[in-house]
Amino acid sequence: MIDLHSHPLPGIDDGASDLAAGVELLRAASDAGVSVIAATPHVRDDFPTTAGMIQDGVAALRRAHPDGRIQLTTGAEVAATYLQRLADDEVLQMTLGGSGRYLLVELPDQGWSLGIELALDRLADLGVRPVLAHPERNDLIREQPARLGALVEAGALVQITARSTGRSMGRESAATAARLLRLGLVHVVASDAHAAPGSGPSPWRIDLPDRLRERLGEINPAAILAGEDVEVPRRRARPFRQRLRLGR
Repeated sequence: MIDLHSHPLPGIDDGASDLAAGVELLRAASDAGVSVIAATPHVRDDFPTTAGMIQDGVAALRRAHPDGRIQLTTGAEVAATYLQRLADDEVLQMTLGGSGRYLLVELPDQGWSLGIELALDRLADLGVRPVLAHPERNDLIREQPARLGALVEAGALVQITARSTGRSMGRESAATAARLLRLGLVHVVASDAHAAPGSGPSPWRIDLPDRLRERLGEINPAAILAGEDVEVPRRRARPFRQRLRLGR
């Protein structure tokens, strides 16, 4: 598995509390068969993380855990409503793998705002494609999956949490994830691991058929980290600003 969403950097957000906890998380991921993991700390009002903090944290964790079985790379989970506060170069440094092509964007668990689509429109201006993190948790997407479909038609990719393919994230998240998968609106599965699992369910377990698990957990994530295109069949691909003008 190539894991594009995790929180192992010590003391930066609500993930690993210290270096030892970060090393433990990486060790657990490696033992679970993860070959590459992106450190994607929160970037939002309560965690105003900078690109420099991420780079320093990744460097420190690499020194503390020089395990050749797993590669640690950079990224960030940027709240859609926080994106407008970041300078262009800061956004590009926060892209997954530092490729400048894909940014993990956090949607709220509740509600929606025009600011979300405006933020995605700004990414389009930068040539950056959003990867929308765990939308199966959002209450409005649970009620109206077509809201997410419109963003995918405009070029966004979608990442669901691995535990949502089972039941350990709760029935509502699992049911929404299953519906999004049936609609062809999922392109990546990732752990969103904040700590080593201990005796709980593994955050890297993906309960999907083999070919789909390979596509969402390995092939698409590898293309994203390499800055390559991820093809998504869709009926139309209007820019975000065009849809906004049309009232879509």
